[in-house]
Amino acid sequence: MTETTQRIAPAGRSPEFHHAVGLLRGLREDLVQDALAYRPLPPAPPDGPLARRLPERIRRRLLWVPHLVVAAAALLVLAAGYGTTGFLPTALVPVVPVLLTLVRPVAAFWASLLATSVYAVVAGGWGVWSPAAFLSHLVVVTLVAARTRPRAAAWMWVVTGVYGLSAGAVLGDGDDGDATAQLLFAAALALLAVTVWHVRRAAREEVTAQRTATAQERSMRTLLEERTTIARELHDVVAHHMSVVAIQAEAAPYRVENPPPELEQAFLTIRENAVAALAELRRVLGVVRAEDYEAPDAPQPTLADLDALIANVRDAGLDVDKAVTGAVRVLPQGVELSAYRIVQEALSNVLRHAPGAAARVEVGYVLGGLGLRVVNGPPRGPVKPSPGAGHGIAGMRERVAMLDGELTAGATDDGGYEVAVFVPVARDGAA
Repeated sequence: MTETTQRIAPAGRSPEFHHAVGLLRGLREDLVQDALAYRPLPPAPPDGPLARRLPERIRRRLLWVPHLVVAAAALLVLAAGYGTTGFLPTALVPVVPVLLTLVRPVAAFWASLLATSVYAVVAGGWGVWSPAAFLSHLVVVTLVAARTRPRAAAWMWVVTGVYGLSAGAVLGDGDDGDATAQLLFAAALALLAVTVWHVRRAAREEVTAQRTATAQERSMRTLLEERTTIARELHDVVAHHMSVVAIQAEAAPYRVENPPPELEQAFLTIRENAVAALAELRRVLGVVRAEDYEAPDAPQPTLADLDALIANVRDAGLDVDKAVTGAVRVLPQGVELSAYRIVQEALSNVLRHAPGAAARVEVGYVLGGLGLRVVNGPPRGPVKPSPGAGHGIAGMRERVAMLDGELTAGATDDGGYEVAVFVPVARDGAA
């Protein structure tokens, strides 16, 4: 059995009443609550569309452009008031709300309405909307709307109309209705422009946030794909060694005449563990392997295959030199494979991002490990935009981090690019 509860509005309160209460609640939230809140006008953003095109010295001075705009508007209001009354203290009355927008924007709106009444009484003969009061309130409404949300701008327009009609009936001279209509029309145009600016800024911020999220997701997807590729490649290396262990453990007892049972059991246990490790390795690889993945027929490449790689790149039109220093020795297969892939990716980046540049590959065998350096000069042809810029570096970092190595990548002084890698390899770590 289910029980349905239905909310019934109290008697005498229609939906229109609740709608009106909601509207008044919006007025209270926008123009009454925290009306005296201290909100200083922030400086202009240094990365704006106009500021980015200017020198740094001029850009620093543009930070205070919003404050200068408010000060200029206050001077215009002061000039209008002084030209009307010829008395400076009276002319300062409508200037105060304009300057108040710098620190308390919502309070400045209410102060503008109060200053309009005070100015009408002090100046006399001009009604509610004298030229100075008209200009002052229009400026205040526009500045406050720029610093609040569009709903607050609509409420300021409504309150201004109600105030103009009410104050005109008390303090006016009969022509305040036309002045109020003119003010509402001018304010509507200004508030419409400010609202469009708000909407465009919100849309631009949303697009920027979406692009940032998309870039982060793309970077994470690239990172996961690179780790999957590394797991697939290392599977072949580890599987080879485990297979060798299993085969040697199975053949070892037959190489000794009359081996003791304990030795046979030990080799049998080694073989069983190696076979079980191979099975688990294949199961783990199946999680990260794509459905269309095909295991390579050829062995995984090593540093011995660098000459073939460089010859292939030269056929693609890249001028590459190779230099090897130190005593060449065979390194662990994981190190050899990762080093080969790093050089391969670095040369691919040169082909994509530096067409016509010359490149140099340096391989250094030192006592503590292996050093790699791939450097190229500046591009000599037009560089086509690449949506995957930077993802190859992320893959290199993954490989180097897996080997506890270090990688540095960045532009050179001559406009080229350099990738330097060091992978530690212990003396007893050679294959």
